Amino acid sequence: MKVAVVVPAFCEERLLPRTLRGIPDFVSLIIVVDDASPDRTRDAAKSVGDPRVQVLRHAVNRGVGAAIVTGYRAAFAAGAEVCAVMAGDAQMDPQDLMALVEPVLHGEVDYCKGDRMSHPEARARMPRDRWLGNGLLSWLTERVIGLPVRDSQCGYTALSARAAAQLPLEKLWPRYGYPNDLLGMLAERGLRVREVVVRPIYADEASGIGLRHALLVIPFVLLRVVLRRVTYALPSFEAEPE
Repeated sequence: MKVAVVVPAFCEERLLPRTLRGIPDFVSLIIVVDDASPDRTRDAAKSVGDPRVQVLRHAVNRGVGAAIVTGYRAAFAAGAEVCAVMAGDAQMDPQDLMALVEPVLHGEVDYCKGDRMSHPEARARMPRDRWLGNGLLSWLTERVIGLPVRDSQCGYTALSARAAAQLPLEKLWPRYGYPNDLLGMLAERGLRVREVVVRPIYADEASGIGLRHALLVIPFVLLRVVLRRVTYALPSFEAEPE
């Protein structure tokens, strides 16, 4: 079965080559989506010289969620049956990719996502504010979507083509907070979701996620999910025939 990897990238010229060189051989297609980076992100992707790598570029910055949707559409249009997402900052261990992809390949689940919080070294490896923030946001997301979630903010994921065809990806929240919105979409459609433990990696990469995202953006995204669920739950009434 054809496996693709989407790599959303914004200003990742330094770490993107390391990410791309680590992607395993069982991956057939790698789509890098340069989200209008002002640096040499696109050139860095091409410099790797991997024939599996295709580079797409947004003319204007649209956000990480929008970049992933662009990658999904290209990967599934190219015949991928499963599409994984790996960040361009080398923060996701390629050794964990098979564990994410296998349950989707075997038809056990529709969407598999990483869970750093359950890793035995999570508290030691993750910055304290990240560990606490992820725990709180995961607790909140779990209650909104009605599915057990240990690490809602982890973007290391794998999605099946069949599930993608059922999702209104054009409506996905385009920036930080997209994982929560996507989990809501999956839950609304009764699609199967599983988490697998992945290694938390925190080194010299710079994160674009701050307090504003945790306190304002992600709660707003979850409110959108709540409103969608309420709308879906409302009864529909058809006129009685005369």
